[in-house]
Amino acid sequence: MINIAIDGPAGAGKSTIAKAVAKELGIVYLDTGAMYRSVAYYALKNGFPIDDEKAIQPMLDNLKMDVVNGEVQQFIVNGENVTPFIREHSVSKAASDVSKLFNVRKKLVELQQEIAKKSDVVLDGRDIGSVVLPHAEHKFFVTAAPEERAKRRYLELKEKGSNLSYDEVLRDIEDRDYNDTHRKNSPLVKVSDAVLVDTTNLDIAQTVAKVLAEIKK
Repeated sequence: MINIAIDGPAGAGKSTIAKAVAKELGIVYLDTGAMYRSVAYYALKNGFPIDDEKAIQPMLDNLKMDVVNGEVQQFIVNGENVTPFIREHSVSKAASDVSKLFNVRKKLVELQQEIAKKSDVVLDGRDIGSVVLPHAEHKFFVTAAPEERAKRRYLELKEKGSNLSYDEVLRDIEDRDYNDTHRKNSPLVKVSDAVLVDTTNLDIAQTVAKVLAEIKK
């Protein structure tokens, strides 16, 4: 099995790059960030606190998540397709909070590892190379300047009709960076054997070409 791990901060383009790499190689792509977003959305919708391990455990005990591959990966939580809702701004913030909880991470890491054992995969997230797939054949740390990441996210949200300002998006990016790098459980880190890919001055095609060149070495 070939496992490819792509880590990095919010708005760095990890998911777009991972999808393109998986498509080029003809293997499965798994958006692990969307899995945390799915849990966050389901918790918010059903009134479970997103910052309390003990209080959220009953939800996890009964949580069943199915990942359906296709042109747009679908996430089904307890029979409900939550995919259309997990990119909302409130869910993004909640996902950062819920990802700090040890029991949530344990549940999803086990599911991610189970999927990776069954097929060649590209996974992207915050702790893929360090925790989920520490023995992955290829590891990448994709990043960009906070201002550039905020600009990308702002334009993406604007296209979807969001009224958030650039400054609000930048603050959110900076808050998420702090939370991701300072959380107790599985913080965002660049592992020593990961290839650093700075996309600040690269477009998607250039970045994908760089990643593929490393894989094919």
